[in-house]
Amino acid sequence: MPPEQTPFTWKDFCQAYNIPNHVYAVGFNWHWRPALHRFLQGASITHVNRVEKVPDRQVAVVWGQRLRPGEGQNITLVRLEDGFLRSVGLGAEFQQPLSWVADFEHLYFSARGESRLETLLASHQFTDSERARAERLLLDIRNRNISKYNLNGDDWRAPVGKEKVILVPGQVETDASIEYGCGEIRTNLGLLQQVRKQNPTAWIVYKPHPDVVAGARRVGEGEAAASDYANEIVISAAIGPMLEQVDEVHTLTSLAGFEALIRHKPVTCYGLPFYAGWGLTEDKVSSRRNRELHLSELAHAVLIQYPFYVSLESGMPITPEQVLNEIQRQKVRERSWVQGWRRLLKRNARRAIGIIRRAP
Repeated sequence: MPPEQTPFTWKDFCQAYNIPNHVYAVGFNWHWRPALHRFLQGASITHVNRVEKVPDRQVAVVWGQRLRPGEGQNITLVRLEDGFLRSVGLGAEFQQPLSWVADFEHLYFSARGESRLETLLASHQFTDSERARAERLLLDIRNRNISKYNLNGDDWRAPVGKEKVILVPGQVETDASIEYGCGEIRTNLGLLQQVRKQNPTAWIVYKPHPDVVAGARRVGEGEAAASDYANEIVISAAIGPMLEQVDEVHTLTSLAGFEALIRHKPVTCYGLPFYAGWGLTEDKVSSRRNRELHLSELAHAVLIQYPFYVSLESGMPITPEQVLNEIQRQKVRERSWVQGWRRLLKRNARRAIGIIRRAP
């Protein structure tokens, strides 16, 4: 493996940011603890159920953006979240991840302050070799039709003879990316209404979020009226082939916008996702970002510098190039009837959990 393609690991992160070997993991249940130990290889981990149990001047690893230190607590929070090449299947269906990211006060989806990713994008001086590596990675992603979740789906064909076909990807409206990354428009219905207003003659295709389709997360506010503004609602098609066929993507903060950029599609953002503000998207929300980037530079930071990748096959850190190979192998296995039955059982279990959570 070339030296420039050695995996970025938790140990590298700790050395870069002076994180000690011993950390406190807050609120990780039994199912996700194996993943935590895979990604934090070499760390000594103490599990606690509340952040208030973390001693002063210690480091706590937490999931997501919302958890805050207790009043008067003097601790360092390291925030963890899924990466952008995650798995074959949904996390909501208990599929184990291939990538995570680590950050501090702000994760990549928060527009309220700079994340590690935003700092990289704003200040890193990209080299020719870094741009070339990212271009090769993007080409491989396109050729293999790789996305974050790599879900199988029905065939979909864009309508023939339409002046402009716009894909509007739905999001889970209670997700932190909506809370921390959106402006005035914060619902799928509100987005559809705005897209229709600005594109009265376009063929608008709405694709609900897969977690909502799977029954794991709530339907958005007023989303039942989506057909009043969309010409077509597509439930079960895979996102990758859809992106290849549409003319534009309009989104709040969905990762589908980044995946559309990878496929050289015009993207309009009505929120402030991590890939907006760099001269690659049409932005409806202003931001502090003022640097213009090439797609290869965006991709290098997002897919190579920022995440950790750990193999599910070997349990060892790997590169994004190796992740694509592993995803490809998993996709082949997922097509077998055994994996199909396993996925069905996981999906039904996740639906049951969703029903329990929604019960009064």
